[in-house]
Amino acid sequence: MSSDSRDTGRLKSIAIVGGGTAGWMAAAALARVLGTRATQIVLIESEEIGIVGVGEATIPPIQLFNALLGIDENEFVRATMGTFKLGIEFIDWLRPGHSYFHPFGVYGHDIGPVPFEGLWHRLRQTGDSYPLDAYSICASAARAGRFMRPQAGGNTPLSYIGYAYHFDAALYARFLRTYAERAGVVRREGKIVDVSLRGEDGFIEAVTLSDGGRIAADLFIDCSGFRSLLLGTALGTPFEDWGQWLPNDRAVAVPSDKVGAITPYTRCTARGAGWQWRIPLQHRIGNGYVYASHQLSDDQATATLLANIDGPALSEPRVLRFRAGRRSASWVKNCVALGLSSGFLEPLESTSIHLIQVSIARLLEMLPTRGFEPADTRRYNRLMTQEFESVRDFLIFHYHATERADTPYWNHVRTMAIPESLEERIRIYRATGRVFREANELFTKTSWLAIMDGQGLGADSYDPLAGAIPFEDAKARLSHIAAVTAAAVARMPAHEEFIRTHCAATA
Repeated sequence: MSSDSRDTGRLKSIAIVGGGTAGWMAAAALARVLGTRATQIVLIESEEIGIVGVGEATIPPIQLFNALLGIDENEFVRATMGTFKLGIEFIDWLRPGHSYFHPFGVYGHDIGPVPFEGLWHRLRQTGDSYPLDAYSICASAARAGRFMRPQAGGNTPLSYIGYAYHFDAALYARFLRTYAERAGVVRREGKIVDVSLRGEDGFIEAVTLSDGGRIAADLFIDCSGFRSLLLGTALGTPFEDWGQWLPNDRAVAVPSDKVGAITPYTRCTARGAGWQWRIPLQHRIGNGYVYASHQLSDDQATATLLANIDGPALSEPRVLRFRAGRRSASWVKNCVALGLSSGFLEPLESTSIHLIQVSIARLLEMLPTRGFEPADTRRYNRLMTQEFESVRDFLIFHYHATERADTPYWNHVRTMAIPESLEERIRIYRATGRVFREANELFTKTSWLAIMDGQGLGADSYDPLAGAIPFEDAKARLSHIAAVTAAAVARMPAHEEFIRTHCAATA
């Protein structure tokens, strides 16, 4: 029997509408997994349409995406002017003058069935524990300006270094474009002026370009950004606005000259009507102020940003408009939306690129045939809804759990009603200090513990399991973890030294 006669309706053509980070991530992954011989992959983008390109900070799962593509890490970091990221420093979020660190990796380690955080809360109530940072190799190294890749094997904190990257998003898209085109993806320059739907079922049949060209495909992937040209406009998928919890709807961004040592972490500083990011690259620093436009004008936001950057601005500030929320479905008929086309949650925890990555992974997991089984679509949409909502709750917590009432903005977010799913987490933590990871959600126990403690949420007691270990034994174990962590950090090279040795950009 020939291979064609066994064809069960596999996709023969895929059209990706839009380039940028989302489009080229999708193109590279699909080309890697499917190949381009049996399935033609075309990416349509227009040079006239700019790239948003402010998502320059990432989280550790991006390593899995690059590994899927077989990308050499040093080559990737050089090509994108990248640096390494061990976590995020939050300044002035709980109250002015206060700071805390959200690290990657883990805090300490569990002792059998007894969770580390249970022991830490138990000791903390008697004043016998160190600050959380002392038990995190990532937080401790970030504070010291050090970095190295995790060491394989051995019972040492150096085995548990978690990290991600800072990079130039436009250079990352260019890097992936080169990768995808070498793998056989065809790029088509052009602006889409019409989307044709099939009369019998409303599926997308083809898109028409301004030059009259017409591109048909079995599957369409919408990476057209906030316009959501296919999913939103052509297919009419409603947008769920989450502005009642995440009121920021503008960002002003500007790069500035590199000043001082390259820190191995992102910095997020709370401002009067939002927050400011600082992302260090090899050649410059990325800066931006995310804010609520009903509380602050664009001119005021720009002035605040320019007054709080390290070095001279390298270009004119650029204002971006957005709405926090998502489309009610990410996959409708034969269209799957990735990135901004499917929704946007502000870049506070660097999740934008991760949500693209998860969308691609889910699409590959539920890759349709030309029959487009509805059950595949339903499962994909259910999982993506869970992903968006879990990230949403994590972001909301940063605003809601604060002592700040010094501006109308902070007084509003501090007192606003929050989703029941988040309220449940807060009640559990207040009672026993327990943190947990629901199913396979993005944020781990480390992340939840970092922000709950950092944002001043107190625990009345501790996990009952922590009482199974004698107090002096628990105290000695945690003291040992802190000492070993400090010794491990001392062995690590400076962040800039590591980059200079392994992956310094040549231009």
